[in-house]
Amino acid sequence: MEKINLLLDTDVFIDYFNTGKFSNILENRQFVIYYSVITEKELLSKKGLKSSEREAILYTLKNYRQIRIYKTIALKYSELRKLYPSLDKEDTLIAATAIIKKLPLMTRNYKHYSKIRGLILFTGQK
Repeated sequence: MEKINLLLDTDVFIDYFNTGKFSNILENRQFVIYYSVITEKELLSKKGLKSSEREAILYTLKNYRQIRIYKTIALKYSELRKLYPSLDKEDTLIAATAIIKKLPLMTRNYKHYSKIRGLILFTGQK
């Protein structure tokens, strides 16, 4: 069976850490999981984060592939900011990453992302 590449939004990881939701995807070898460096920043900057939580986040993220921001992602981000100024900056960076890397984005925030042309959203449902 062919593997499915996915970029996960921060909210998916938050749900996974808090409740185990999305474990059917995060713990499934059928999926190749990517995340933006922005997601790591968002997860680690949570107010009141305990050192044990920080360690658990970093340990878990090692299982997945991080995508850093580079020039073409930054350029796409700039373009998207002009087209969708109401979109949160972090969400815009994650959307730019998904578009440039040609990865479907899995998120709970479909409303935020659904208007972005060229962005493929993954629902995880058949």
